[in-house]
Amino acid sequence: MTPAALSGLDLLATAVVLVDAGYAVRYMNPAAENLFEMSSRNVTGQALGELFGGTAVLTAAIEYARANNCSYTEHDLELGTNGRARLHLSCTVTPVELSADDSPRDELLLEFRHIEQQLRIEREERLLDQSQANRELIRNLAHEIKNPLGGIRGAAQLLDHELERPNLHEYTQVIMKEADRLQLLMDRLLTPHRLPQPGPVNVHEVLERVRSLILAEHPKGIAMRRDYDLSLPLLKGDKEQLIQAVLNIARNAAQALAGKAGGEIRLRTRVLRQVTLARRRYRHALVIEITDNGPGVPPELQERIFYPLVSGREGGSGLGLTLAQSFVNQHHGVISCESVPGATTFTILLPVEERDEGGGMRAEGKSEKSR
Repeated sequence: MTPAALSGLDLLATAVVLVDAGYAVRYMNPAAENLFEMSSRNVTGQALGELFGGTAVLTAAIEYARANNCSYTEHDLELGTNGRARLHLSCTVTPVELSADDSPRDELLLEFRHIEQQLRIEREERLLDQSQANRELIRNLAHEIKNPLGGIRGAAQLLDHELERPNLHEYTQVIMKEADRLQLLMDRLLTPHRLPQPGPVNVHEVLERVRSLILAEHPKGIAMRRDYDLSLPLLKGDKEQLIQAVLNIARNAAQALAGKAGGEIRLRTRVLRQVTLARRRYRHALVIEITDNGPGVPPELQERIFYPLVSGREGGSGLGLTLAQSFVNQHHGVISCESVPGATTFTILLPVEERDEGGGMRAEGKSEKSR
């Protein structure tokens, strides 16, 4: 395979391994390095059997593809790597017949896909489609409600001026206050549709702003821990929207911890390479994790937690996480939640747009863990 072809494989989301006729590794792309936690440079020349445990099924797939000179996909493959947990994968084996000088060479291209990762991507796509449909429904509904709501409040205000009995003013005041409350709710529903105002954003400034707000709102009983990777690049985004998205999640966590001894919220940042977000491939993405040790999200709500007007808290509007998802989606990112009693983690993935050489800045320093 030519160097140009190998360079193209570097950009693929799929983990790709090129092996020769003796099943020795000749090349791994970055996605494969991430999947198997191996360096292509270190494993080049080693046989598959030396790198992985339990290769009988993989060997059978390779032999079938070679014997029939066709692509073959094994959908249920387990491989062990260096004593780590076994990976549950699918693998497509494709013979590659030509080398750089067009002379015959028996090589095979192995494309590995993590089944759990594939299911996660499919779930993210479903959530993205559902989120877009929900936002459009809410936007249309809010517009339809705002007009008659304004009329109701105006009529109540006129009636209030005409009433002669003071004790009746109480009722018109209730109508106007409730109309104002619903008007505020409609404004919140429509807010996510404001286009982002992008600019350079240091994600840690966003998290520190949220941290200070939560500590101010809950001065006792909640600890805010930090685990930051300070080498993260700057992000292009709307700082206020990102603050609001993270704040909505952190406030939910703080409310879940209310009255709990030893309540803790942990803010964590990392960077990922070769990530697919919202059906697009990016070389790098920033990871923001907000974790609390509260009671967790009820299982019956976990699939619907980002839906509008769905809340697990009495008196909750069910809009905080919907707005957070909308803001993250507007930044071409995704948000997900994993929860068990004692550990609920909301994960935000935000893509890093590639910059021209010399056109961007990176935050200084290395990974830092704050106590």
